[in-house]
Amino acid sequence: MELKHIKTKIKTGGYDISIHAVERSIKRHIWKEDIEAAVLNGEIIEEYLDDKPFPTYLIFGKTKKDKPLHIVCSNSPRPKIITAYEPKKERWINYRIRKK
Repeated sequence: MELKHIKTKIKTGGYDISIHAVERSIKRHIWKEDIEAAVLNGEIIEEYLDDKPFPTYLIFGKTKKDKPLHIVCSNSPRPKIITAYEPKKERWINYRIRKK
């Protein structure tokens, strides 16, 4: 349910991107289209249900050029992209499970 809501809002442009996400994405050469594609084909891999004011989720997806991305997004009436980054292989199993 959460991801369906977020994807619907991404498709219709009914979401926001935090200043932090914009600043980090520019430095990381991640563009709005990359974020949107990754969310739209993505899956929730971690949930942060105690985050305030709304729960947030770590979404794993890929860009149109098949680049893996992690997107942190709030599940609010108007979802907000909190940050986006390319996960490091040495820290993740299949980009979905954190290595211990």
